[in-house]
Amino acid sequence: MPVQTHPHMRLGIDRLLADPGLRRPLQGRRVALLGHPASVNHVGRHTLDALMALGGLDITAAFGPQHGMRGDKQDNMVESADYTDPLHGIPVFSLYGNVRYPTDAMLDRFDVLLIDLQDIGTRIYTYVTTLAYMLDACARHGKAVRVLDRPNPIGRPIEGSILEPGWESFVGAAPLLMRHGLTFGELARWLAAVKGLDLDLEVITMDGYDTEAAPGYGWPRDEIPWVNPSPNASSLNMARCFPGTVLIEGTTLSEGRGTTVPLEVIGAPEIDICAILKRMETIAAEWMQGCVVRCCGFEPTFHKHQGRLCQGVQIHTDSIHYQHQRFRPYRLVALFLKALRLEAPEYGIWRDFPYEYETERLAIDLLAGGTYLREWVDDEGAVAADLDHRLAADESRWQKERRPFMLY
Repeated sequence: MPVQTHPHMRLGIDRLLADPGLRRPLQGRRVALLGHPASVNHVGRHTLDALMALGGLDITAAFGPQHGMRGDKQDNMVESADYTDPLHGIPVFSLYGNVRYPTDAMLDRFDVLLIDLQDIGTRIYTYVTTLAYMLDACARHGKAVRVLDRPNPIGRPIEGSILEPGWESFVGAAPLLMRHGLTFGELARWLAAVKGLDLDLEVITMDGYDTEAAPGYGWPRDEIPWVNPSPNASSLNMARCFPGTVLIEGTTLSEGRGTTVPLEVIGAPEIDICAILKRMETIAAEWMQGCVVRCCGFEPTFHKHQGRLCQGVQIHTDSIHYQHQRFRPYRLVALFLKALRLEAPEYGIWRDFPYEYETERLAIDLLAGGTYLREWVDDEGAVAADLDHRLAADESRWQKERRPFMLY
C-alpha cells in the first residue's frame, strides 16, 4: 500500500522566514516580537532566534506573556520580571509582572509588532487577554501588528457560553465563546472588529492548513512538534479537555495540577467516583460521548489536595474512541459537577480565593463568564436540557459571528 502523505503545512513564521517579499514591509522599521516558549518554527527553533539569525530586520524589543518569553513560571499569578535577552542583548518586557497592559515606554521601542503565540483554543487562556491588550495599545499608539498564524490545536468545533457583559476579567477579555474554534490570527481579526480598533493589522497566514484532517483535526500531528505553550499544557489531549477541565480551577476539586497530566484528570479525596459516574450516565449519557472517561486515582505533589489520594476521572481523546465532532468537554465537566452536587448536596464545590487578580467575584463565575453554570449545578430542579438550551443558543450565535473572520 502506498504511504499517505499530507500536503506540507507551513506556519506563519516559516512563511515569513522563507519569503523576502513578506519581510520587505518590515525593513527600515523597528520590529518587536511578542512570543513565548512555543513560538518555534517547524524545526523547533525559537522565533526570536530564527529572526535574529536571518539578519536584515531591526529587532529592538521582545515581549513575554504569562509564564515568560522563554518560559519560567509554573502556576497562575506568579509574575515574571523584565530582563535583557542574554543571546541578543535586547530588552524583554513582561506583560505578566508589574504591568499587564504595555506602558508608553515599552511601545516607544518599536514600529511593528510581530505576534507569534501558540493558543489552545479556549477563552480562558491569558494569552488571549494579552493579545487583546496589545492590539488595543498598538491601535492607540499607531503601531502596526502582524500576527504569525498558528493552528488551533483543538480545531473548529465550538462549545460553551459566551462571556456575559460585565464579566470581563483577565481570564475573559471579550464576549468570546468558551471553545471558540479560531486560530490566533482569526481571533486577532475578531478582537479588532469587536473592539472597533483603528489598527494596521495583518495576518501572515499558514499554507496548507487543514482543520479537518484526521488524526489531528486542526493540529498537524506529524508535521510540527508539540511544545507546551504554558507549563501545564503538556499534550494535545490536555488542549482538547481544557474547555471543560479549566472550570475545575474554580472548585475545591483538583484539576490535576501537581500530577504529570494536569487538566486531563479531575477529582478529590472524599468523593464516591463510581456513584458520580453512574449518576452522570442517568442525567445525560450523551454528554460523555466521543472520548474515554476512565476512573482513576491520583495524588498531587503540589497544589490542591497535595499528598492525598484523589478519586476521579481521566478524559482520553487520544485513542480510536475519539470522535472530534461529538466530544463536548464543557458539557462533560458540567455534568460531573452536577452529578457530584446531586450525590453529595453538602459538598463544598466552589472555591473562594483570589483568582487572576480578582478578589470579589467567585472564580467559577469568572471562568464561566457569568453565574449561570454555578446556579445550574446548585439548583436541584435544573435538568440537562436547561443547560443544553442555554449553551446551544450561544453556540448558534457564535457560529454566525465568527464566520467573517475565518481565513481557512
